[in-house]
Order: sequence, then structure tokens, then C-alpha cells
Amino acid sequence: MTEATETPVDGEETFEEAEYGGEGQVDEGDIAADYLEELLDIADIDGDIDIEVRNGRTYLSVVTEDGNNDDLQALVGENGEVLDALQELVRLSVLAATGNRTRLILDIADYRAGRQQALVNLAEAAIAEAKETGEDVHLEPLGPYERKLVHDIVAAHGLISESEGSGSNRHIVIAASEA
Repeated sequence: MTEATETPVDGEETFEEAEYGGEGQVDEGDIAADYLEELLDIADIDGDIDIEVRNGRTYLSVVTEDGNNDDLQALVGENGEVLDALQELVRLSVLAATGNRTRLILDIADYRAGRQQALVNLAEAAIAEAKETGEDVHLEPLGPYERKLVHDIVAAHGLISESEGSGSNRHIVIAASEA
């Protein structure tokens, strides 16, 4: 069996090139989907994997055909912790296969989509509070991707936000004054 790290002989393709579409055409979405499919098989969980590319970033979604995502909830975990860990594993699988880091986003059972709406609501409430009270508003600690989403929402409303703290305590502060 050819290993992914093996150097090709003239005219031969590496494993990734043969598997994923030729020289220089390794698709991170396909690699990630294959990895996820194997994990779902091991866990004996049914799920369909959709791949989408938006603004140069790959998005993978795992859902069920019938819309009953109860089995997938175990892959989300409490507050998305298992989902975040799976996303890192998927990113590592792409790195191992291609040698390139990826910024792909994994969503399972529409958790991130629902969380994004909750973040929009959180940000808009904090923006309203900052404008009403004239004081800075500190939000709950968030992960990097979620902080980016909130920073974008705040900027769209004409206010300034910045991240403070470190590690698991890193959070956003929304300034009361406009940009």
C-alpha cells in the first residue's frame, strides 16, 4: 500500500493525487469528508456530509436525511466541545494529507448555524445595552471563531469591540462609543 508521505517516481502519483484528483488538485473538502465518513462508520452513526466553499473557506456539514439529528448530538457535546475537538481532528487530517493548514469549519446537526443566530442575538443585545447605558459591555468568554463573528457584527453596527483576557477566559468588550 502506498503511504501518503512517499515520494512519487517519475510519472507516478502520490496516494493523495491518485485518490483526490491529480497533481496539485488535492481537495481539502474531500479529504475532510472521507475522514469524517470513517469516524461516523466507526461510531455507527448515520449522517450525510455536505461540502460547501464560501469565500475561499471550506464548510462541512453533517446532518441526517430525515432531519432527526438526535444521534448526531453526541458528536456536538455540551456547548459544542466535542464538535470543536472533531473540527481540530478533521483539520489535522487535512494537514497530514496535504502538508497545508486549513481553516475549514465543521458543523454537525446545525449546531453552528443555531449558535450563530444566538451570537447575533447576544451581540445585538450587548450593542443596544452599550448605546443605552454609555458603558462598555463585557460578553461571556467565546472561542476564536465565535469572537470573530461577534466582532464583525459589532463593526457592522458602527461600534468598536476588542478581545480581552487569555485562554478560556478570552472575551469581547464592546465599547460604548461609536467608531
